Amino acid sequence: MTDHAAPAVTSAADTAALADDAALANTAALADATTATSTSDSRITMFGADWCGDCRRSKKLLDVLNIDYDYVDLLLVEDGADRAHAISGRTQIPVITFPDGTHVVEPSDSALHAKLTQLGRIG
Repeated sequence: MTDHAAPAVTSAADTAALADDAALANTAALADATTATSTSDSRITMFGADWCGDCRRSKKLLDVLNIDYDYVDLLLVEDGADRAHAISGRTQIPVITFPDGTHVVEPSDSALHAKLTQLGRIG
């Protein structure tokens, strides 16, 4: 059987080259993560649960208005409730975040509609 293990590093130059490669990989990964964060920050995200009447109502309004949004189901996403609480400082749902950095908690349909209009998501 042939051993296909990577050769051992034998010199300082080899060690430095590996460190440079690792730094480049980390820089690329950070750039990818930053892009992903920026992309997700430009979206509307709703944190909710199917058992919650206010969540169902807000979700229905977003769907009827054909709004593109991410839905975080607090029963399925392990840290979803913690994320929603970190955003709002409250335990009530739904928590809906917007690209302008604002959020609403348990919004009425009219308040949610007004916010979407303000953001230019609906006419």
